[in-house]
Parts: sequence; C-alpha cells; structure tokens
Amino acid sequence: MRFEIARGGSGLTYEIRNIVLIANKLKEYGMDIIWENIGDPVQKGEKIPDWMKEVLTEIIKEDASFAYSPTKGVDTTRKFLADRLNKRGKVQITPEDIIFFNGLGDAIARAYSSIQVDARVIMPEPTYSTHFMAEVLHASFPPNTYRLNPYNHWFPDMRELEQKVKSHKSIVGILVINPDNPTGFVYPAETLKQIVQIAKDNDLFVVFDETYINIVYNGKKTVPLSDIVGDVPAISMKGISKELPWPGSRCGWIEVYNADKDPIFARFINTIFHQKMSEVCSTTLPQLAIPKIMTHPEYQNYLDERKKHYEKLSHIAYDILKDVPCLMVNKTNGAFYMTVVFNESALNNRQKLRIEKREIKQFVENLAKETIEHDKRFVYYLLAATGICVVPLTSFFTPLLGFRMTLLDKDVAEFERTVKTIAEKITEYINSAK
Repeated sequence: MRFEIARGGSGLTYEIRNIVLIANKLKEYGMDIIWENIGDPVQKGEKIPDWMKEVLTEIIKEDASFAYSPTKGVDTTRKFLADRLNKRGKVQITPEDIIFFNGLGDAIARAYSSIQVDARVIMPEPTYSTHFMAEVLHASFPPNTYRLNPYNHWFPDMRELEQKVKSHKSIVGILVINPDNPTGFVYPAETLKQIVQIAKDNDLFVVFDETYINIVYNGKKTVPLSDIVGDVPAISMKGISKELPWPGSRCGWIEVYNADKDPIFARFINTIFHQKMSEVCSTTLPQLAIPKIMTHPEYQNYLDERKKHYEKLSHIAYDILKDVPCLMVNKTNGAFYMTVVFNESALNNRQKLRIEKREIKQFVENLAKETIEHDKRFVYYLLAATGICVVPLTSFFTPLLGFRMTLLDKDVAEFERTVKTIAEKITEYINSAK
C-alpha cells in the first residue's frame, strides 16, 4: 500500500472471544473443550421451546418481516415496550424515546462514539469488556472507574464514586450494569437510588445496562432504572440475547428518559439517532417477535424455570469453590456468571499444571513465557490441562486476579464435575511452586 492504512490499535483485547483462538488451537491437538467463556445459553444446551419457534414461524410468513424497519425500530414493538413501561407508573416515555440497534454491542459503540472526546463516562471495575473498550476507544485515554469490592459481596465503593465524580470534571455520565457482568452482583434499590442522586447532584446522566434485569434469583430484589430515575437524564440498555434467549438475533434497544429536561442531553441522543440513521435500521424479524413472545402464556414460566436452573448452579459452584484456599468467592445472584478472585500474592509466574500431551505442553509453555497477567497464565494452564475454557478476570479491566465462568450448563452433573475439576486444579496450581 502507498502508506499505512490501519488505524492504530488501543492495545485492548476482547478476551472473551480471544481465548477461543487458543482453545481452537488445542482442539487441533485433540483436546475436547468445555466452553465456559461466553454467555450463550444456546451453545451450552438451552433448548428453545416449540411455542417460541412457532411464533417465529408465523411471523416469517409475513412479508413485512423481510423488509426494512423504521430507523428507530418497528413502530408496534416500540409502542408495546413504551406502554409496558408506562404501566409501572414511575416514568412516562413515548415510542419515540426508544431506539433499536443490532444488538447492545451496536448501541454501546454508537452511544460512546457520540460523546465528545474530552468527556468521560465513569464505569465499574471490573466492567464488561464491550463498555470499557468503546469508552476508551472514543477518548483514546485510560478510563475513570469506581471499584466493586469482592470483600463486600461486590458492592460498589460509593464514596470513591462520589469523590471521583466531584474531582474529575470531565466525567459526564455514570455507567451501572445491573445485574452485573462479570460479577453476578444484583444492585439493591437503595444503592441504585444513591447513584442516581450522585448524578443529579453533579449534573450528570446515567447509563444502566439492564440486559439481565429479569434474571435475578436467590431471593434478591432490584428495580429497573425507570422506577428510580426521577428527572435525571438517562439511558436504559436492554435486549433479548440473554432473556429469550436469542443471542444470534443481534437485537437490543435503548430507552431514553428525560431528554426533554436537558437540551445538552437531548442533542447527545439526537447524535446517536443520526448515527443509526446512516445504517438505515436494525434487524426486523426479532423486533416483530418481541411482543408476541413476551406476551405468550408460556413465556414467564419458561423464564422462571431458567432462573431456577441458574440459581441451582450458583449454589453448586459456590459450595464447591468457597472453601478452596486462596480464593474469594461470592454467590451469584443475577445474570449467569460466577467471578472468582484469587487472594493477593496467591499467583506467580512459576506455577504450572501437569499436561500429558507433549505438543499441548509445549504450546502453553510458550504462551506462558510471554509477559502476561498471572490470572491469564493460570487460565492458559487450566485450558491446556483440562480443556476448561474460562476468562481471566483482568480481561474485565481490573487489577484483581481471577476468572469468570458461566452458570449455563444444562447437564447439572457435568457442571458439578467441571467446577470440582477447577477447584482441584487451582489447588494443584497454587501448590506447584512451593
């Protein structure tokens, strides 16, 4: 080429997918992989019920399901979502306050890229990779974060959040992921109200990623942003990838609250909309399906059964891992991930796991020679020794060392074997350098 055409990278890696490249290489050596890296219920054995498939079969018979939708989304679906929200009576929106995207990844990318480069959104630490990468890429500068504390059940450090908001004048918004990915923490209503109040007191907007808002269990309670937002400018991000579940639909939306109360925020939302307009629209078929599936008489029962399953697996994982030396483990109460933290100084670059096959051993030892985080080194050895593919916690942009796994396996006995194997290998790994 005449000159370099690729834009310089940020150095950030989406490890949830990147670890797949390592796992696929091990598959070439004959390793069977147990995929615990990504939150895809279907990949982990979730059977989509016949009634849901029948709904889609009927919709696809309609020619309209093949057509473009309006840029903001299918009118009837946006009205359905707005009416359902307005019935709660806490906030009132119109269909025009809802914009559909090709999955929340699309919504996240467009939202952050619509913010001026010198304006920042403070986010939780650890945080979901897509939010972090989009925010950093828009500003080309390290992020502002507030810590979630694993020694306090992953509660956010509210004092730190308030102090940073007051001292960093570049911060214009606060991100909350509720229930949280990767930690599985469910925010109590009072904590959410405090965050909204901090935003109000400092003239900020809030972004709540509520992908898992209807996947809460173990007796925990939370509230959607719409119940507590008051008159604070805000965006709620929602989707069907995890809830229906239909991750391949690439269908998510934002609900905009109180844009009429702040002209600066209104211009920000308009910028997002015009970005979406350049793409014409989002996928039509899944939008048409949302009202029919969510009002189906079997829908709530199906969702409740899935939540019971995640609750059961959260107990199994917690009971096995909580007594493993050098670990800090909190029970997952929402979404379907468990995040495990290693105690400080538990990991080093001398630890190993026994690997039988010579080619695999050589491969992982070459990876371990690189300058990598200690938890990533453990994840590589675990993968090479057992085929279990988890995600290092430092990939969620935190100095905490650990890993995230899913609670999705439909085979309970197989899941229990997987967790027990992880527990055994953690002990073996930690003791290997003594």
